[in-house]
Amino acid sequence: MNKTLRQAIIAGNWKMNKNRAEAKELIEAMKPLVADANCGVVICVPFTNLETAMELTEGTNIKVGAENVHFEKSGAFTGEISADMLTEMGVEYVVIGHSERRQYFGETDHTVNLRTKAAVEAGLKPIVCVGEMLEDRENGITAELVAMQVKLALKDITKEQLKNIVIAYEPVWAIGTGKTATADQAAEVCGLIRETVASIYDKEAADAMTIQYGGSMNPKNAAELLGKEDIDGGLIGGASLKAPDFAAIVEAATKG
Repeated sequence: MNKTLRQAIIAGNWKMNKNRAEAKELIEAMKPLVADANCGVVICVPFTNLETAMELTEGTNIKVGAENVHFEKSGAFTGEISADMLTEMGVEYVVIGHSERRQYFGETDHTVNLRTKAAVEAGLKPIVCVGEMLEDRENGITAELVAMQVKLALKDITKEQLKNIVIAYEPVWAIGTGKTATADQAAEVCGLIRETVASIYDKEAADAMTIQYGGSMNPKNAAELLGKEDIDGGLIGGASLKAPDFAAIVEAATKG
């Protein structure tokens, strides 16, 4: 992390977990544990928990995010939620292009770009996910693939809009598998992402961008990962569902 240049952000991605009662219990347990954080703290929750999360985090340092957003403002898109619907609720962040959305629901680099543009135009702060499959890494094309994903995700995004975008590097082979990229592997790709952003915009824009690591960060490895210059936080999956574990990662970011 380099907090003199950019904000460190720890964001929990709850995925399809927690009913409203369970969400309330988790948030109430989490609030006092992260109250003194000097990094950004975000919880990205299922649509059914957004109202609960907004109500319970009001007046705290915890920001609320959604896990997906559609790129159209309205229309015949059954089951989808627009960016304006989220901002009207007071939601601040949204995860876009998570590998599970790409793998199971047909998300593409093109739709990631459309969703990212819709989100920033509505005033949301997208957490845009990029990352390689295990076969991509084994074939030595991680750098090319991730750079391409970043370039396509940011197509037609202005430098001013870029200020509200976070990129999360999530090696797909390290999500929910218990495997984690080494700190050096994670730092190398996060550095590549920053170089790619600099090539599209400039060094100033790249230096100001928050780049998270999103592959099974946990209390045991958080300090080492966050000790790397180009890793500015984490997009946390399983560990975000346990208040003490999430708080421990936030503490690592606070101390780093």
